[in-house]
Amino acid sequence: MMSEDIFDVVNEHDEVIDQQPRSVVHAQGLRHRAAHVLVFNSAGAAFLQLRSQSKDNHPGVWDNACSGHVDAGESYAVAAERELMEEIGLLVESPLEELYKLEACPENGMEFVTVFMTESEGPFELNPEEIDGGRWMTPTDIKTALLAEPKKYSPTFRMIWEQLSP
Repeated sequence: MMSEDIFDVVNEHDEVIDQQPRSVVHAQGLRHRAAHVLVFNSAGAAFLQLRSQSKDNHPGVWDNACSGHVDAGESYAVAAERELMEEIGLLVESPLEELYKLEACPENGMEFVTVFMTESEGPFELNPEEIDGGRWMTPTDIKTALLAEPKKYSPTFRMIWEQLSP
């Protein structure tokens, strides 16, 4: 049997106040941490992943190239690099660029989210347990798609793109 992930529980200032298993954090709506990574190619298109239908949160919707929880004691940056490897097989050689941070709120599952960016041309090795597919989209096409069919994209993805392009 696999052991359950342990997350840092944080207060409204993103300060660690406890550690709890993933199931408890989600069931009780406790504040915790996540990292999202935007991957752009040299033409300026962003790589999006189609979340696996087996995901417990937001299955079968489009999301950033990778996203994931920050494990207990882990930094946002380390979590982002780990998730890139786990989800799309991308090993970065230089530190990710940190863009900004979203406040924890009900719309993003009570997660403080640090958003990072990197550049890669792919191709990627998509983890079939995490991802059902992937595609490149220009920022203009993303904006259009978010207006036309917002429910096809994760809530956090929508929040990130709203902040990226006012």
